[in-house]
Amino acid sequence: MGLLDGLIGGAVGAEMAVAVNQLIEKHGGVSGIVTQLQQQGLGATVNSWIGAGPNQPISADQVHQSFGPEVIRELAARTGMNPQDLAQKLSQVLPQVIDKLTPAGSVPPR
Repeated sequence: MGLLDGLIGGAVGAEMAVAVNQLIEKHGGVSGIVTQLQQQGLGATVNSWIGAGPNQPISADQVHQSFGPEVIRELAARTGMNPQDLAQKLSQVLPQVIDKLTPAGSVPPR
């Protein structure tokens, strides 16, 4: 298990670690996730996860819209979950993961 897997697994549990790791890899790293969310109008939300202070929430619908139904369906199929449940769980764990992967308040390069 690599460093990224350990950080993600510790933050969200083994069940979601695979899905989150694949989402991050698919988007070219943490910076890709941040860029994707910023492009979808969620810049303030994702910036709260990176910076100090409380993490703003993201809804399952926002996760679904931000990453697209194809990506969510693909990840859901790989994890054995249905897309709605996966989007809901991602909405709960993504803020934690990005927060943990940006401890110095900056996004690591791709």
